[in-house]
Amino acid sequence: MTAKADDGMYPMSELPRLNLKEKGIELTAEQLFNPHQISLVDGICRVNGCTGSFVSPNGLIITNHHCAFDAIQKASTAANDLLTHGFIAANREQEIPAPDYQVRITENYRDVSAEVLSAVRDNMSFLERTKAIDKRRKELELAAEKEHPGLRAEVAEMFAGKTYVLFQYTFLKDVRLVFAPPIAVGNFGGEVDNWEWPRHTGDFSFMRAYTAPDGSSATYSKDNVPYKPKRFIQVAPEGVDENDAVFLLGYPGRTARHKTAGFLDYEQNIRLPMTVELYQWQIHEMEKAGATDRSVAIKHASRSKSLANVEKRSRGQLQGLRRAKIVATRMLKEAELQAYIDSDPLRKSRFGTLLKDIESVYQEMSAAGALEIHLLQLRQACRAASFGYFVFDASVERAKSDLDREPPYMDRNFAQSTQEIKVAMSDWHRETDEIMLAGMLERLSKIPASHEIEPLKVLFSEAKSMESVAKDMLQKTQLGDPAFVEACLKKSPDELRNTEDRLFSLIVNLHPFYLKLRDTEKAREGRLGQLYGSLVEVKQQFLATSFIPDANATLRFTCGRVRAYSPADAVVRTPISTLKGVIEKTTGVEPFITPEAVLKKYEAGEFGRFLHPRLGQVPVAILYDTDTTGGNSGSPVLNKNGHLVGVNFDRCFEATINDFAWNQDYSRSIGVDIRYVLWITGTVYGADHLLSEMGL
Repeated sequence: MTAKADDGMYPMSELPRLNLKEKGIELTAEQLFNPHQISLVDGICRVNGCTGSFVSPNGLIITNHHCAFDAIQKASTAANDLLTHGFIAANREQEIPAPDYQVRITENYRDVSAEVLSAVRDNMSFLERTKAIDKRRKELELAAEKEHPGLRAEVAEMFAGKTYVLFQYTFLKDVRLVFAPPIAVGNFGGEVDNWEWPRHTGDFSFMRAYTAPDGSSATYSKDNVPYKPKRFIQVAPEGVDENDAVFLLGYPGRTARHKTAGFLDYEQNIRLPMTVELYQWQIHEMEKAGATDRSVAIKHASRSKSLANVEKRSRGQLQGLRRAKIVATRMLKEAELQAYIDSDPLRKSRFGTLLKDIESVYQEMSAAGALEIHLLQLRQACRAASFGYFVFDASVERAKSDLDREPPYMDRNFAQSTQEIKVAMSDWHRETDEIMLAGMLERLSKIPASHEIEPLKVLFSEAKSMESVAKDMLQKTQLGDPAFVEACLKKSPDELRNTEDRLFSLIVNLHPFYLKLRDTEKAREGRLGQLYGSLVEVKQQFLATSFIPDANATLRFTCGRVRAYSPADAVVRTPISTLKGVIEKTTGVEPFITPEAVLKKYEAGEFGRFLHPRLGQVPVAILYDTDTTGGNSGSPVLNKNGHLVGVNFDRCFEATINDFAWNQDYSRSIGVDIRYVLWITGTVYGADHLLSEMGL
């Protein structure tokens, strides 16, 4: 049977089941995706954790400004501030390498569920089960890459513990920045407008993918040439209007629509509140550190923006969970399911304790949540601690056989993993790290269970204050020195255990506890995988329908229409914002500053062909009722013919609970209108060569 209408992130395998014409789309499923012929998907790519579209035959990619943000920030200095002033490469020689960026294009997929699950034995512990599945997935990936040289393979879990699909990707490692508008355009409205509608943000940038001269994937070299995609997406400068059909192709992150009330309760009462508190604190400290020093502000810009995005989304999810009473609603549905299970002796013997067994895992997670979340944040909030953890974890993992290593340390991934650490180190700021380390240690000291961890127990008993401990550790650490880290990556675990660096020593001494936590998480994963596999089975019997698997960063399709919505009683918000709204919002005070170049073109009435015929203004953003989540950032918004009319970048605040439940009344996604993209790029900033390259 066809999946329910509210599950709208369809894997490619589901496309033939959809009545696309009924949804207003003029393309067939095979025109969208066909592994044996060129199709629309060949023009779609994954850009790190976002989505992008090829818009020229020479590897030109359009994605979000916030997806290119890290590349813009890394190339910025106080003297050459590309975040503030924007960037235009007049030619390919001027394009700026983004060394920690990767691009993937989906080439093919096949179901490997039976092959993966053949590694599982009935007498395995939950930890052994997860490790066996992980190893089999790696074996399948390596075998596929050996069979298809040049392609990247990845086995994705679709339904937990039940179905697995092997995806094959073209994998490009030379990505460069081509054009980025000033942040006053690309992030107009800042965190005030983030997750809100109406939006007036030009959240787009252009990048380019390169290959070796023979077309093979290669890291950066001046001899590399632009990638030649099999297909690129045609830009439709006429854009869209209200009620027009649109669809998106992209790589949405993770949703939890098939998770139980126990999981939602853990999210609502444990993880999300802690995330909000921890991220608000970190953002505040980074803003304070950069308030009087632009060079420090630039160092923190990418990380602060990323945290702010998650923080506000988490607040929206908390609000949505509580207002919509999603936990209680799901509990009622589970009560109905339990009654169905209990109504048949055979079902009861198989599934009778299923929901209680799942609930017990989340109760365990809730009880341990404060310690586990703060322990992980200790090595994330303090960047030097994260560098130290990577170095020591790598030394332990690299001593194992390749298939037994954690994925970042496998031969196929290690060069990229070390490259990302080196890039991250360029933004390290010692003084901020002192504050982060002190704050995390102080928080941990108030959690009773942390005093059972010997290295922390000793630290808490000996130190007069966490501020003095952090200051001493950070002022003497070498973990911010790339040469030191490079040297440490060549040493054995025993050599690293002899370090005199106090911060590094703390991380080394905590490593066994992090390993225990890793195994605990794997054991839970094994237990939940088995339980959720059974849950899907019995739910399909109960509801007499099939389901769309939760999003998992693999290629998905979603469709809808450009549509208004009502977020509150007597309030209706129309679905197209315009340049007039940008001007009305402009105050000259952050985050509502509009660049002089934009104001001049507006005052001169230089709009060209980019005016909306009905509204008489240049459209800025559009609103539509497609089903999206994180990872859909940068996804192309396509019209009924598969032409580019916008670039997805956000959701409404009410739609932050899309991850848990989708609702047609208030779930809305937001994209920058292609007409604003073209007006800003060509008319305002004179990058007409890019418009020409796109065939305009």
